[in-house]
Amino acid sequence: MPKPRSRSANVPAHRSRATDDGCEIYLVRHAIAAARGREWPDDDLRPLTDHGIARFEKAVAGLANLELVVDEVLTSPLVRARQTADLLASGLPDRPPVKVFETLAPGHQPSQVVADLAPVAQGRRVALVGHEPDLGELAAFLIGARRALAFKKGGACRIDLASGVTHPSGALVWFLTPKIMRDLAE
Repeated sequence: MPKPRSRSANVPAHRSRATDDGCEIYLVRHAIAAARGREWPDDDLRPLTDHGIARFEKAVAGLANLELVVDEVLTSPLVRARQTADLLASGLPDRPPVKVFETLAPGHQPSQVVADLAPVAQGRRVALVGHEPDLGELAAFLIGARRALAFKKGGACRIDLASGVTHPSGALVWFLTPKIMRDLAE
């Protein structure tokens, strides 16, 4: 896989390939959250840990060094995803708005996410913050892969869709682990 371009490269990493019909989709798994258990009996309310927040803030700094531009951040309604989306938006130079997107909650099929996303994403750069295994399945659906992509907590990928979300045949532009993203911050 080609190495993401840094700010010093001749062509900025954020240069949009989106056309009026196409779009750029950034899939981001939520950062490290509190463990399931007695302290958090309602899984929907589990927050990020302090360690998870610190690591993801550094990862977002790495994305900012790539000159990432996002028009909007859509997030699962679960607390850990909303917190991750807020950290992502606040760490990017353009500070895109964050909106809850119900179909990013666990258990929704990729086709349902795509149907709800189509009117929002056309001609735009949109980040989606969610959960595994759903994000991995959505990534596979968007690029036509047979198997889900495995996202680490805080990991991200970029998928370009030339013909838009309604006809997914995307190109995986990059897929970054949180460690690589943090390394890009330095």
